[in-house]
Amino acid sequence: MLPEGLELREFDPQAATDAEFVALNALQNRVLAETRPYYPPATLSETIAAQTHKRSTMRRREWAVWHGAVMIAAAGMEIYVGQTNQHLAEIWISVLPEWRRRTIGTHLLARIADGVQAEDRRLIMASTSSNSPAGGRFLERLGAEAALRASQNQLVVSELDRPRMQVWLQQAESLKVEFELGIWEGRFPEEEIAAIARLHELMNTAPRGDLQIEDQTYSIEEMREWEGSMAAQNQERWTMYVRRRASGELAGYTEVFWSPNHPDVLGQGDTGVAPAYRNRGLGRWLKAAMIEKVIRERPSVQTVRTGNADANAAMLKINHEMGFKLLHTWQHWQVSLGQVESYLAGRS
Repeated sequence: MLPEGLELREFDPQAATDAEFVALNALQNRVLAETRPYYPPATLSETIAAQTHKRSTMRRREWAVWHGAVMIAAAGMEIYVGQTNQHLAEIWISVLPEWRRRTIGTHLLARIADGVQAEDRRLIMASTSSNSPAGGRFLERLGAEAALRASQNQLVVSELDRPRMQVWLQQAESLKVEFELGIWEGRFPEEEIAAIARLHELMNTAPRGDLQIEDQTYSIEEMREWEGSMAAQNQERWTMYVRRRASGELAGYTEVFWSPNHPDVLGQGDTGVAPAYRNRGLGRWLKAAMIEKVIRERPSVQTVRTGNADANAAMLKINHEMGFKLLHTWQHWQVSLGQVESYLAGRS
């Protein structure tokens, strides 16, 4: 049983009241301050947009624990309903520090397990921050496997190695005979959206550690829904690419994300180069050209943040040469539904 005075019920974003969204926003910002203290609090409108914008290839369920009008814990599961990873469910559980070790997380986990079972998924994945070790300890008790470690890194723009960026750009001059550099700002062009979807699938070649996940494919519909989600959250995306002049083939790209809600922070997304064109300086060209554009056209940006798998030595080397420094680490876990059910049975 839950501690006296608490109520656990499903949270439906499409039916939630304004007061419930305020409570969710407060909980999420408490969790954010613990796990990523360098991030600014999310605005209420950002929370609502993230919760209510639907994507046809994703399905989620969420639950919350209430102490009167205060949301003191929340959890959820999300599954991909496309063509791949039909064995997998991603989950999250957040409990305010003052309410931990009172079986609340276990009660939420039971709801998640029922949801995962109903969706006929067999593997559960979750992530924890080194800033909040309680999450990792909870997953260890379940018997979860620590399958991939990643780093959250930050570049203070004033500390960027600008001379090195100029060297990279000068070295790229010799590449311009074979490749051209370009950029898409905002919505991807219709005539290239299929090729851009394939370009994003380059991230299937990034290190995945021991995570039991399949290669991801992207439909044109998914790419457009992603853009709709960003627009709903007031995010702007720049995607810089390199293209072979002779064939028109897209050879690599890098992406950044910015919001006027938090104008001093830039999110560095994926950077990928096709295997056939690696070790030629295309990645450094892309990164140097992008950060120089950011400095020129987004002068409000003071910090750039990105995440990298610790096994991704090539990208970590580029980022460290630019001046990125470690903020904290993430651990990505996986555990079978059967293990979770056995844990819950032992707790009942």
